[in-house]
Amino acid sequence: MKKVLIIGATGSLAQYVIEAVKPLEDTEITLFMRNKNRLPTYLSDNCNIIEGDALNFNDIKNAVKNQDIVYINLDGDLEKMSKNIVKAMKEENVKRIIAISSIGIYGKPLRPVLEPYRKLADVIEDSGLHYTILRPDWFTNNDEIDYTVTLKGSPETGSAISRRSIADFVSKLINYPNLYINENLGISKPA
Repeated sequence: MKKVLIIGATGSLAQYVIEAVKPLEDTEITLFMRNKNRLPTYLSDNCNIIEGDALNFNDIKNAVKNQDIVYINLDGDLEKMSKNIVKAMKEENVKRIIAISSIGIYGKPLRPVLEPYRKLADVIEDSGLHYTILRPDWFTNNDEIDYTVTLKGSPETGSAISRRSIADFVSKLINYPNLYINENLGISKPA
């Protein structure tokens, strides 16, 4: 049984990820969020629920315990949250992390709005964990699955991508956790 922790479960992208991961066989899902009342009931069915704050190390450590894969989809003080998550994963011997950052975090000059996403990517790349960082283009609610990925250092191509496309890719990473280990990928709709 693969145990998956989704941190930031009430986010608009995370809700698509939950839907995409639920059908996977032999997968147990734990949802971590500040307020469980913000999550539609149909998404929380058959999932473990933990209310907590990613800024609180003890909350994160308790959530990470006994997990196999941690998926993070957060906003706010991403540097502190990602440091908490990495520290908790190391202490609990959890190796696999999938994190959502943002397109444009390697642009020069770095736009101030993207600084937290760059810090998150830097913390995770330096963590020693088995990571996959996704840098999606802007999200849409289009009902389509159509995406391409680019490696870090390659030009970011494509256009705005559907949340459903990102969720599809994340579900593949969870189903096949050895894919894209220690990769930092741009993801977008093909041009």
